[in-house]
Amino acid sequence: MTRNSINDRKICKVLVFGAGVIGAYLAHVLVKAGNDVTILAREERAKSLDRNGLVIYHHLQRKTTTDRVKAVNSVEGISFDVAFVPMPYHKIREVLPQICELDDKLLILVGNDLAPGEIEAYIREHAPGIKKILFGFQVSGGKKETDRFVCERLGGSWMDIGQLHGEADPRLKKLVSRLFAGTSYKLNWQGDMEAYLICHPAAILPIAYLSYICDGDLRSSSREQRKMMVVASHEAYECLKAKGIPIYPEGDDRFFENGMRGTAMQFLYLVMSKSKIGDLVACEHCRNAVSEMEQIDLFYEKLMKGYPLEKLKVWNTLRSQMPSWEELHRKYGN
Repeated sequence: MTRNSINDRKICKVLVFGAGVIGAYLAHVLVKAGNDVTILAREERAKSLDRNGLVIYHHLQRKTTTDRVKAVNSVEGISFDVAFVPMPYHKIREVLPQICELDDKLLILVGNDLAPGEIEAYIREHAPGIKKILFGFQVSGGKKETDRFVCERLGGSWMDIGQLHGEADPRLKKLVSRLFAGTSYKLNWQGDMEAYLICHPAAILPIAYLSYICDGDLRSSSREQRKMMVVASHEAYECLKAKGIPIYPEGDDRFFENGMRGTAMQFLYLVMSKSKIGDLVACEHCRNAVSEMEQIDLFYEKLMKGYPLEKLKVWNTLRSQMPSWEELHRKYGN
């Protein structure tokens, strides 16, 4: 790490591996915090970033930001202090050899990952230079356009982050927190990211099912269908608990039960379904991530085997009403 002579603050050389919607906003925040940020992107996207900068329209905030970042399509011979890899696990598998070539002490994998143990074991075996591995999930959405990104987020957004198992070392937490110093971006440290990543689809898959049922537009959903999303998630969380999987974040399952939290979640689903916010956060992702949703669905299908079908009645009803994955691939082309 180098030292900034103006404010005596250490500057980290940070790599964002991939130029998707999540990575774009992450890079924006890291630049805002004063880090030296490089984005690894495909050739055409790298050229666009060089030419125009990292342009993001923040929809809810109604503003556009432009950051000057380094954009490359290869990191051969370049070293970094920290590397963020924001992509779903089925794509991570494709680029694992490239990840293992990184010369970084700290690697942070960001996104849905249903086999984090396997990924971590592979990296530890093939990339001895990477000493620390963390997993995270950033809460934001949006879409990628030709020369800019559209970002949907609440406040400064946040990342749920942690080690695969057990609390991260305080010194490591301090190092990561420093990467975001001076911004409103929050880090929520979790004690078991493997459990977190397994639990997370219990909340997102019913949204995906209904999005596909509604032809990619939740605005046409009914009150009864939105209630089904809440009930389906409740059924999934009960299944997870029956399988001995701890719920992370702790207490998330209570948002899908009767009571004030359940009512609040139904109201949130109403807002999400009837607004542009929901379209960018939920539907846009479902339309552009059919392969990811299919892989998550298949994982949960296996996970739920042996659990009584009558206890998954609403979950299976939603799932059965959506088009087949083959049809969705043909329709959305991914």
